[in-house]
Amino acid sequence: MPELPEVETTVRGLRPVLEGRVLTSVDARRADLRRAFPVDLRQRLTGARVIGLGRRAKYGMIETDRGDTMIFHLGMSGRWRIEPESLGPHDHLILETDAGVRLALNDARRFGSVDMVPTADVAAWPPFAALGPEPLGEGLSGAYLARAFDGRVAPVKALLLDQRVVAGLGNIYVCEALNLSHIAPRKPAGHIARAALERLVVAIREVLNAAIEAGGSTLRDYARPDGQLGYFAKQWRVYGREGEPCPCGKGTVERMVDSGRSTFWCRACQH
Repeated sequence: MPELPEVETTVRGLRPVLEGRVLTSVDARRADLRRAFPVDLRQRLTGARVIGLGRRAKYGMIETDRGDTMIFHLGMSGRWRIEPESLGPHDHLILETDAGVRLALNDARRFGSVDMVPTADVAAWPPFAALGPEPLGEGLSGAYLARAFDGRVAPVKALLLDQRVVAGLGNIYVCEALNLSHIAPRKPAGHIARAALERLVVAIREVLNAAIEAGGSTLRDYARPDGQLGYFAKQWRVYGREGEPCPCGKGTVERMVDSGRSTFWCRACQH
């Protein structure tokens, strides 16, 4: 599934071709993805000017001058294609701009979604209302995590994956950040010292920013809007590296499974 860096990379790739442009054509080529397209999608977008693009958690947002924001989720395999040579069977939403640029939302598995929300109501939109702070924003700090983890005996990894605690963190990047900050994934969150939480915040940002810079971690079908693949997978410290030496130089990467998700870590350096 495309995670936060993949969505951020997508938004940054769309910005140069969409921001400030008028949408001259909007074509939903099927009725739904994971759920139905908004029935008034074409009416609300056609002729609208895009005035901003952004991201919240793992959702991308396209804001228009009509007071609406189109919110998209890439699901398991979704991606935007800019100026595709031809349209394929999995190009389900087609946008064209006044600059003559065509964009296609491609989603082979159709686990993605598209919603239209009044811009003034975006923060209160149900999928956003209960989200925690953005991991790259000022809301995430050692002090915040200390409050969120206070008295909690749940494993730190499980809480970091809870979108109500921190928005947008996924399995790959939590594994990487915990290794970088030398925190064991199963350690009770409420037992982590404040200094370690400060290291964790720094590690989360470092891992996410490195992944964004590298264009994301390509898993299965993900690619950036320009068609290029993300290369952060080549920089993974522990994820998918079971049996290999940990970058700490003291131990070997191990794999364990919790709630159906693989966790990669090093018992020599993560305590």
